[in-house]
Parts: sequence; structure tokens; C-alpha cells
Amino acid sequence: MQATALETAFTSLTPRDGPCKLDVVDPQAGLIREETEWGGSQAAHLLGHDLRKAACGFPEASKQSAERPKIRSRQTIRLLSVAAALAAVFCSTKWVSARADSTAREAHSNGWMHAVPQAHGAQVRTPVPVTNITVDGREALFTTMCALHAAGFEADVSTAGWHPLRARLRGFLQKQEGPAVDAIRAYFKQHQLADPGATLSRYIWFAVVVGPAPKFAYILRHDDLPPEVLAIEDFNDLLANYYAEQHIGELWQNVQPVYNQEIAMLHEPITEIVTQATGYLREMIQPSSPRTFTALVEPMVGRKTNVLNFTDHYSIVLGGVGDVPRDEIRHAFLHFMLDPLALRYPHVVVVKRPLLDIAVHAPRLPVEFKDDFPSFFTECLVRAVELRLQRLSPGQIESRINREEAGGFVLVRPLVRVLSNFEKAEPAMQYYFPDLVRAIDTGAEAKRLESVKFAEADTASSEGAQPEGEPVKPRPVFPAGVPNDPEALAALTEGERQIALKNASAASAAFQKVLLKYPSQPRAWYGLALVALLEGNGTKAKQLFAHLVGQASASSDDPPAQEPGVGPMATKDPLVLAMSHVYLGRIYDDEGEHDRAAGEYRAAMGVEGAPESARQAAQRALDRKK
Repeated sequence: MQATALETAFTSLTPRDGPCKLDVVDPQAGLIREETEWGGSQAAHLLGHDLRKAACGFPEASKQSAERPKIRSRQTIRLLSVAAALAAVFCSTKWVSARADSTAREAHSNGWMHAVPQAHGAQVRTPVPVTNITVDGREALFTTMCALHAAGFEADVSTAGWHPLRARLRGFLQKQEGPAVDAIRAYFKQHQLADPGATLSRYIWFAVVVGPAPKFAYILRHDDLPPEVLAIEDFNDLLANYYAEQHIGELWQNVQPVYNQEIAMLHEPITEIVTQATGYLREMIQPSSPRTFTALVEPMVGRKTNVLNFTDHYSIVLGGVGDVPRDEIRHAFLHFMLDPLALRYPHVVVVKRPLLDIAVHAPRLPVEFKDDFPSFFTECLVRAVELRLQRLSPGQIESRINREEAGGFVLVRPLVRVLSNFEKAEPAMQYYFPDLVRAIDTGAEAKRLESVKFAEADTASSEGAQPEGEPVKPRPVFPAGVPNDPEALAALTEGERQIALKNASAASAAFQKVLLKYPSQPRAWYGLALVALLEGNGTKAKQLFAHLVGQASASSDDPPAQEPGVGPMATKDPLVLAMSHVYLGRIYDDEGEHDRAAGEYRAAMGVEGAPESARQAAQRALDRKK
């Protein structure tokens, strides 16, 4: 499929002065068109053998399911050998406090341990391969939920329909006493929101971004913490005190049979969902990838399904009540698979932005999508893929599309249509994605939408209420180095669009707008380096790329340039760091410094988390030197 005029605008950017004669896009080298995240479609295709492997998804998981991926079910309790177990029991009697014994006896007397058979406690675990898809329980989340219930969360709500463990533990936790419990109760009262669902979501976010007991230290930098967590940032110290005072560690061990049972129930449906989705998208999940998807089992959260993602880590929190929420799990997993694509190819996606300008007038379109086109596009794509995966009649598909469109998701219809072309092709979705986007006729869709009538606002939705059992929608989370700021993100996207249009002054203004608010923002500086190439200022571009990779200066002969001061920040954005090395390598090649260029290409390949396109650009450059 032919690239759009907007995309081919990249192909003529050539510096007009200075020592650098580098084309921003060389069709043979594929510097942007094939290999950068601000370029065109990937040229790679899967061979027949690789395609069959992608369709299967994973190696054999069992005799009954020869093509099923192995989902790692991690349980905290690990069964020791008989001798080791006896030794552990003997040793434990030396240090378990009288308070812990009292806690265990009180728990049994309150009846909550009757939720599961108590014979032999933990189940035998068989070793499974390391994978980045897991079904698990988390002690930090359990401890957080215990603290909330001890503080009175949903104290006046009927336990009808609750998980037996949660129903029986609530009374036990409400009777807890001690200074740490008192501190938790006061803190909860002070930070409680009017909407119980919003309160719960805030603490679940907290539990996902803290480390293990007993300290519950944050695993993210302060600047990367979600807004919900910043509101309760000091809660981890209180939780650590509560954990120690009430011996929650022993309680967590005692309830493991409940979690083991719930994990076992989820294993089969999640395996089927992953197999179906990866097979349809023709993608293989590499165990070496830093991206993870975790289904967290937590009966204490109730029926709401919470979906959370930060950087490359996605979690769906399941309450373990009633039937397995297959639709919600599939929706979350498809986001895990598809979210990176709109950010990988922003120049391709931004061409369809005018369709969001129409969709924003839909009263039911969630506000988080109205100023974030990449997230809006991905949400529409996820919904379209879901329709292709479900066994629906043509009439049912049309009815669903009409409903999606009435709610503002206007790209679902054209995406369902162009997905039929993807199904007949061979490349995996990550390579086919640009062609999928280009196949949508923006003008024709805009004209069609003139006759579409959007549905009226949903009163319950507009007030923030959420029915019990409905999934909590994930808030868009951006890759490291990209600010979680709609205004800044819009400016970055506008800068990329103006570069595609070869409008150097407009692109520079957009990136400078970001730098006024975030002076060290690496993608804005990276954009200015591309602007310098667009303007023909090779010297400035070379110097900016050098600063972005942490070099004080690209050459001692270079004239002084404005200091971006983003060396440490650049390492937080693998795209910027890797592609800056690639650009520097091509500049040095053009100047005849081939050894220095090779060093830059090798550095690009060594960037942890660098996009595959950047690695391929560097590898091709090195291969040409052989």
C-alpha cells in the first residue's frame, strides 16, 4: 500500500549546510520510513514457519492443549521437602509471638477459615517456565485490602454476593485493635472519597506500584507515580506498621488455599484468551521482553474488575466472585498487545486525528479519550478486534458497531472493515499496523459521520457511578520519558505532525512549548534535533543528538549550542536514546568517521528496551560495513 503524502514528506529532508549531508530518510537505509518510531511501515514479513509459530502462540502446554501458551500461576507458598517442612515448623515455634497465635485462634473462631478445606494447606506446585504472563496473588494488595476493611471500608454494605473469604474476614478485621490500626482508620477517614469505587481504585493503584512486605517501598520514581497514588503517597509507612502489628504475614500464609483455588480456576480461561489473541494478531510474546501482563487474584476487592497499567506493566485485578469475566480479561490483554503501536507509529496515526475532532462531540465518549488521540485510536482498535474475535452473526456485529459509534468510538466501523484485509495478509500486527491505519479513508469517514447521531449522555456515567462488576477502565499511561500531561502530549504530537509536513517553524514552536514546562523533556529535544535536520542545520542536529546520548559535545570543533541538559533523562526513553545513536552514526559515516559511526550503532543496539526498529536500523548499518 502506498504511503500517504504526509508520510512521504519525510523523504526529502536534507541538511543544506555544515559538515553533515545526511538525509533524514534514506529509502535504502530506512532511517525513518522503516526503522524509526517517527517513520513509516515496517518492511519485515514473517516467513511461513514463523507465521505458523505466531498463530500457535506458544510451545506445548499440556497433552490436552498442544498449542496453548504456558501461563505461569505463581503462588506464594512453596511446598518444601518433608524434612525441610518439619524443620521449618520446629523453628517457627521458637519465634511466633503469643499475639500471632491469638490472631490465628481468633480467625478460626470467627469462621473465616472455613471458606476452604484446611487439610494439608498449600498445594503442590510444579515448576513452570518463566514467562511475562502470570496469574498471581499479591501480599501488598491483600494487606492493603485488610487495612481498608479494618478502617471501615464498605462497613455498612451487605455481604450478599461477596466472596466467602471477604465476607468472613470483614468482621474479624473490624475488631482489630492497636496504635497502627488507629492510625490507619484516621488516615482512611481523612482521605476517603465520596465515591467508594474511586476510593478503592486509589488504594489498588497504590498496592500495584509498591514493593513487597514488610516495607512496601515504591517501585517507581516519585515523578512517575499515578495521580491517585500521589494523593496517598505516605500510606506505605502506615501500612508497614499495620502489617507488623497485626501479623498480616501469617494471615496471608493462612489464606493461601483460597488464592490457590481461585488461581486454578483462572488458568484455563486466561490461557484460551491469550492463545486466541496472539494467534489472531500473529504475535509471539518473547519471555525476554520487559513487558508483563498479570492477572491479580484478590477476593477482598469485591466484584469490580480493575485494570491498571504503568509503563510496560499491565495488571487486571479480579475479585474471584461468580463467573470468570472473560470479556474484561480479553479487553485488558488486547490493550497489553496493541497499546505500543500507536506510540510506535505516531506519524501514521496522527493523520486520522480529524476523526477525533468529530468524536469529541459524542456525550458518552469518556473524557480521557477526548484529548488523547493515540489512546482513542487504540481503544477503537481493541473494540474492533474484539468484534472480529467473537463468534457473532453479521446482524449482531452491525448492532454492536452502531452502539460503539453512538458512544463516540467512530473508528470501530472502519477498523472492523480493514481488519478483514489484515486477516488475509501474513505480517504480524506490529508490522502490518501502518498499512492498517492507512487503509482508513479519513475524508470518506468524516463525510459518513455527518449523518451519525450520537447517543445522549448517560446520567450514571456522567456522575462517575459504576455498576458493581463493571470494569474500571485503565487510564492511559505513557512510556518513560513522555509526560503524563495531555497538554504536553498534544504539543509533542503536533510537533511530530509538523515535521511530517516539513513545517520547521511550527514544529519548533510545538517542541519549545513543551520545554517551557518540562525543560529536560527528551522527546522535545529529539524533535528539535529533527527540526535542525529539516532546516539544513547539520551542525546543530549533530550537537543535539550528542547531548541526548550523554556526550558533552559531538566534536571539540563544534560551536557552542544550547545545552539541553537531558543526558540522564534520555536514558529513561529508549526510543530517543537508541535513535539518537543511530542518527549520530549516520552523521559520522557521512563525515568519513566510520569507526566512530560503528560505535554509535553498537551503542544503539545495546540500549535496554529500545524499539526493534531502532535495533534493525543499527544492525543494517553495521552489516553494510562488513
